[in-house]
Amino acid sequence: MKAGRHLDLGCGKKPRNPYGYDQLFGIDIVRHTELANNVDFRLSNLTMEPIPYPAGHFDAVSAFDFIEHIPRILPSGITTTRFPFIELMNEIWRVLKPDGTFYALTPAYPGVEAFQDPTHVNIITDSTHEYFCGDDPYARNYGFKGKFAVMRAEWIDGKNANTADWSWRKTVRGWHRTVTQGKKTHFLWELRALK
Repeated sequence: MKAGRHLDLGCGKKPRNPYGYDQLFGIDIVRHTELANNVDFRLSNLTMEPIPYPAGHFDAVSAFDFIEHIPRILPSGITTTRFPFIELMNEIWRVLKPDGTFYALTPAYPGVEAFQDPTHVNIITDSTHEYFCGDDPYARNYGFKGKFAVMRAEWIDGKNANTADWSWRKTVRGWHRTVTQGKKTHFLWELRALK
C-alpha cells in the first residue's frame, strides 16, 4: 500500500483500488452492507448528483464497468437538456488532485458486450476519451471544464485489469485469452488530470 486516497465509482460490494492507495472510498447507487470496514462509502446517484467529496481530494478515481451506465443526454424541463456524462467527467476532474489519475475500464463498441446489458446507455468507443483530452478538449462545446492527458488508452482483456500495474505475467495471460477467446472486449482509459 502507498499513501493516498482512491475513489471507486459504482463500487458495488468490492471497491477496487488499482493503484494500491491506503485510503479507499466508494460510491454506489445501492447501499451494500457487506463492505469492508476500511472503505469510506457514500450512497449517490451520479447521473443526478455531483460526487460528494471536495475538489482535489483524490489521488486517483476508478470506474470499472460504470461509465457506460451514465446517460449522455437527458431532458431538463421542456426546452433544455442536461449532459450527465459530461457532468460526471467534470466531477471526476474536479475531485482529482493535480496530476491525479482516472482509471476507467468499460465494454466498448464494436464488442457485443457494449450492448448486451439493457442498462448500458452510453456506448463508449476507442476514441471517446479524446473528447476530454488535449489543450482544447472538444467536450468543452458541451460544458466540460477540465482537461486530461492520455497516459494509456487501449483495448484489453477486462478480466485482467483490476490493477494498474502491468507485469509480464498479466501481459501473457491477456495475450492467451485473446488468442483462445478471439478478442478483447473492454477499453481502458488511464488519464491524468491537468490543473
